[in-house]
Amino acid sequence: MAKHIGIVACSAEGAALCYRTLCGEAQAQMGEHMHPEVSMHTTPLGEYMPHIRSGDWDGVADLMLGSAEKLVSIGAEILICPDNTIHCAFSLVEKRSTVPWIHIADAVGEEAKRQGYSRVGVTGTKYLMAGSVYPKRLSPFGIVCEFPDEKDRERIDTIIFRQLVNGIYTQESRRFFCEVLGKLQDRGCDAVALGGTEIPILVDIRDCPLPVLDSTRLLARAALERALEDE
Repeated sequence: MAKHIGIVACSAEGAALCYRTLCGEAQAQMGEHMHPEVSMHTTPLGEYMPHIRSGDWDGVADLMLGSAEKLVSIGAEILICPDNTIHCAFSLVEKRSTVPWIHIADAVGEEAKRQGYSRVGVTGTKYLMAGSVYPKRLSPFGIVCEFPDEKDRERIDTIIFRQLVNGIYTQESRRFFCEVLGKLQDRGCDAVALGGTEIPILVDIRDCPLPVLDSTRLLARAALERALEDE
């Protein structure tokens, strides 16, 4: 039997994309209408935000673990979190967890290495772009991270929290992201990680000046692979 996957959700949009990817892509390996057992628990984003804004990663970890414990209690054997920002608390969560987790940046790093990328631009919330989540996890793969400049980071953050997490996707924001990716290309990046789990819904990869590493879908695929390892 495939392992039971637990999704510790934060942003509804990103979590929904991860869930749909898991269920949709599993059929190619498991048969028509088949996928591993999947459970999700979502603490409201509004409960996370005070901790995120104040840099209280212990508080974020407590919320993540609250979800994790509920998922484990109903049988989850693998845990994932389709939200890049709260991976700032991942080390605090992992050491207190009773079941294994898959880190979203590891899923990105493995694919970047497979594709032969060496300098990856990273987009996401200002908290993610100012932190060490991606540099720390991609470094073992021999990959250097680049981030947008401060002005672009602020606008990206605004778009994420005022639009994307609320399911609002505009052409203006889509064009802006493509401009940011063009700047990262000019700085020598050979790919870009969409480190906001809602960004892949906004960005059309056909318009991107750089190859795209979709963190949301890559995490879902990594979880699917792990779930089927011993089947």
